[in-house]
Amino acid sequence: MLVNKKKLIGWIPSLIWMGIIFMFSSQAASQSNDLSTGFTKFVFEMFGKVLPFNVEISTVNDFAVRFNHIVRKSAHFCIYLILGLLVSCALTKNKYKGKLILVSLIICVLYAAGDEFHQSFVPGRGCQLKDVFIDSVGAYAGILLNKVLRRVIKST
Repeated sequence: MLVNKKKLIGWIPSLIWMGIIFMFSSQAASQSNDLSTGFTKFVFEMFGKVLPFNVEISTVNDFAVRFNHIVRKSAHFCIYLILGLLVSCALTKNKYKGKLILVSLIICVLYAAGDEFHQSFVPGRGCQLKDVFIDSVGAYAGILLNKVLRRVIKST
């Protein structure tokens, strides 16, 4: 069976993004935690430069530790929001006529579940159902964003 190149090209962004998710999920817990803590510190340092108050380094470190969990869970949501957007765009570009939202969500939820299972083999990481839920809500938001953007573009 010959694969339609145009249909395959529509899936490339989704597949690349899935690869990026897999790469982050492959990081050991300590490496992943260092990355998110570093990002949290960076955000607080930027706020300290923009807002008119002086922030001590120890305060930034305390905030980074305190808010690291929120940053990690927000990252799950945002990463899967992008995946939901990309998957629903791929289905749209491929002229999928079925239940676009449902099929897009199923693909994203299955990937999230598989990704969490994969993490159970990574040192210090585990498989968490709450992360699959957060990922799924993010994906759903991305799928809805695609629907809204398509309507806005169609009406202009």
